[in-house]
Amino acid sequence: MGRIKIMDTTLRDAHQSLWATRMTTAEMLPIAEKMDRVGYWSMEVWGGATFDVCLRYLKEDPWERLVELRKRIKRTKLQMLLRGQNIVGYRNYPDDVLRAFVERAAEAGIGVFRIFDALNDVRNLAAAIRFVKKVGKHAQGTICYTTSPVHTVEHYVECAKRQLDEGIDSICIKDMAGILSPRMAYELVLALKEELGIPVHLHCHATSGMAVAAYLKAIEAGVDIIDTAHGPLSFYSSQPAVETIVPMLQGTEWDPGLDVALIEEISNYFEQLRRKRGFRWEACIDGTVTIHQIPGGMVTNLIRQLEEQRALDRLPQVLAEVPRVRADLGYPPLVTPTSQLVGVQAVLNVLSGERYKIVPQEVKDYVKGLYGKPPGEIDPQLRRRILGDEEPIDVRPADLLEPGLSKAAEEIPPEFVEKEEDIITYALFPHAAMEFFKHRESAPKEGPPSPRPAPPQAPGKSPASPSTDIASTVKELVHLARQYGITELVWEEGEVGIKLQRDPASDDGNFKVELRLPRK
Repeated sequence: MGRIKIMDTTLRDAHQSLWATRMTTAEMLPIAEKMDRVGYWSMEVWGGATFDVCLRYLKEDPWERLVELRKRIKRTKLQMLLRGQNIVGYRNYPDDVLRAFVERAAEAGIGVFRIFDALNDVRNLAAAIRFVKKVGKHAQGTICYTTSPVHTVEHYVECAKRQLDEGIDSICIKDMAGILSPRMAYELVLALKEELGIPVHLHCHATSGMAVAAYLKAIEAGVDIIDTAHGPLSFYSSQPAVETIVPMLQGTEWDPGLDVALIEEISNYFEQLRRKRGFRWEACIDGTVTIHQIPGGMVTNLIRQLEEQRALDRLPQVLAEVPRVRADLGYPPLVTPTSQLVGVQAVLNVLSGERYKIVPQEVKDYVKGLYGKPPGEIDPQLRRRILGDEEPIDVRPADLLEPGLSKAAEEIPPEFVEKEEDIITYALFPHAAMEFFKHRESAPKEGPPSPRPAPPQAPGKSPASPSTDIASTVKELVHLARQYGITELVWEEGEVGIKLQRDPASDDGNFKVELRLPRK
């Protein structure tokens, strides 16, 4: 018992949960050094959906984001969410890709790898744990929390013990849907502390409204670390606010001892960012989540799928179908990628009018065992309907995969490879990577322009007057500032000067432009 350590999720899971992972690197960097001084045990800044979204939507290099954050965050450990054999994607990748990813991530600054598998199948965790330990970093095992007839305290403890045998340094209870009750939080943490002898970390989403109470009971049971986010990115489908947890523990033996004034200053920054970007702030509770167990991001996907089919009125039927599909498939925890599999199948069951009339290939692969071993038994009739006489595999799924790095290196055009990490990126997301590489190739390469001397003039002549190209020059400079995350840029040529200043909390379009023109 003693001070509680806190991991901050603001720069990863919090904005993934509430802002669709759309916070840019340029919006993170101005506040990173202040966050480094708060006193967090670690800061989660990478992994999960951030890698994919950086490439596909923000047109940013996720590797560069990590490097730039590490330059500014020097005291606090950087943490990432690693999807086991899925790495940061949605399927299993071969071991050579996983090994290269872990090695590069460690070199770029990740000190703590939270490693999880959607099915809690230790076979999908073992290689990642081994590679993390080999590079000398903290390997945090994970048990994805859910409820079902097979998910008991004893089941979770056994799952954690198998991970301990693989060499983990700590264990995290990952409550991705926000369904962990205070009573179960106390019992599970107590059992893990008694049986494992390693630090226990608790990660709760606030979707059901139970997270703060679950944290308090877990603290009483001896939990070592909990996850919080700064206020503007907290609660609902994110984590509880650090502004709630710290005062709650002040004056107790568990007081985390964080800098409250600095926390408030940082939260003000994110509040201004939230307003200027127009991000919605959800102040509500989903009381049904304990039944359907759907994480916030999955609900958004279901709504979008139904809207595309003009069937949003069928959402209550889909929510009711999700638990039935989950039971049929052996009670998988609903977290990437199994949440997507169950959700899509539930939508198809409802819209087609016949259960399992349409079965996506991913669900067939799941039933075949290509995602791992389900916690419970898949309905035998459903298995026969999907697989026929074919038997499920009984080996580690990744053992069936061919090496991927050499293939990626052969496929990617060499003119698009600027660093070794590009090959890893392509191996993970070939299409999104190529789109990003093409975007990067077309962007200016010279970096921020530096002051240049005025061009030579004929004797007796003054420098040339500014041309009507100033507007296009300003546009080019704004493009550079966006591309490189620059908040202040000065460009000069002769007596013409252009100065850009950007509010760090502003959206991409908000720049202040000052012109210096020659006198006539």
